[in-house]
Amino acid sequence: MRYRTLLITVLLVGGFVYFTSTNAPLFRGGNDDAGGAGPLWSGPDVAHSAGLSSDEENNIEIYKLAHDATVHITSTVYQRGWFYEIYPAKNSGSGFIVNEDGEIITNAHVISGRAPKIEVTLSDHSRYEATVLARDQVNDLALIKISADEDLPVLRLGDSDSIQVGQKVLAIGNPFGLEGTLTTGIISSLGRTIRDEGGNDLEEMIQTDAAINPGNSGGPLLDSQGSVIGVNTAIYGPGGNIGIGFAMPINLAKRMLDDYRDGRQFGRPVLGVSGVPIRGDLAGAIGLPREGGFLVYQVGQGTPARAAGLRGAQRWQIVGNYEIGIGGDLIMEIDGRPMNQRDSLSRFMRRKRPGDEVELKIFRDGREQTVRVVLGGQQGTRL
Repeated sequence: MRYRTLLITVLLVGGFVYFTSTNAPLFRGGNDDAGGAGPLWSGPDVAHSAGLSSDEENNIEIYKLAHDATVHITSTVYQRGWFYEIYPAKNSGSGFIVNEDGEIITNAHVISGRAPKIEVTLSDHSRYEATVLARDQVNDLALIKISADEDLPVLRLGDSDSIQVGQKVLAIGNPFGLEGTLTTGIISSLGRTIRDEGGNDLEEMIQTDAAINPGNSGGPLLDSQGSVIGVNTAIYGPGGNIGIGFAMPINLAKRMLDDYRDGRQFGRPVLGVSGVPIRGDLAGAIGLPREGGFLVYQVGQGTPARAAGLRGAQRWQIVGNYEIGIGGDLIMEIDGRPMNQRDSLSRFMRRKRPGDEVELKIFRDGREQTVRVVLGGQQGTRL
């Protein structure tokens, strides 16, 4: 037994000495030439260039498509200081070209101020002075124009009514003056209402986690096909990106653009009611038709709804786990469209303009009635 152990030990030591005293590798890769030194492990060779995933290729394609049509906008407003001295104050943002005539969509706050001088810088660093064609302050949108000496790249406008939570989006802009920055993310939510610095409510906003920072305002929010579905407008909180940004739906900008070209008024239509959608057992429990509708809680002073005689809640009642206003009108339909879904009323209003007349089918005092209302609203400015 002792001699067998000694023999095995001698063989192992001898083999080790042999292999370490020659150039033979311990392990040889399958692609090595005979007699050549190979890697100390078998497997694929070191990759010289990593392959791109389909998602990465899509990002690159969209960036190449949209980068040249995204512009940097600087507005200079001359203000009076404490000692009545005049000094220039600059604001910076983004925008995107929508036709070869040089029309550019951006945010109204990017070009805000009294008689601003607006300069647009293209991706090739050429600069042009822009004129303001229209402002829609209610939706924080603006249309400006430059006169270029060359053909301009343009972006295709998509349909923001068909977008869904979870779909991929890409944002391009100039955050903190960093030209041509691309960020990606998803649509986090739809139909958000936020309040701007002036205290105005911006409705129907698209929420996204694509990084949006100061300077992104006015730039495009794109889908995976390269179509613009929103105008990057705001971030949550006063600082930089924390994963909650907001974009104005592109369909509102398209409506402003169409109305401007056709010479029509534009702006957000106003009915002047607040409340909740209700239907089913909950509606039946308080004596309303089970098909439901939009239950009015409040009617604003001086609004079209007030002028048409609509009524708000008279008292409050606990029904199940809900506190519900009782006694207000139930708007069952507007122009024949049911109003019993969460966003039915807001979706309908997005397709209307100030001055449009609509027909409301309401339920009041145990019976159905028809009321006609002329929508009001703050008008946009045509310059």
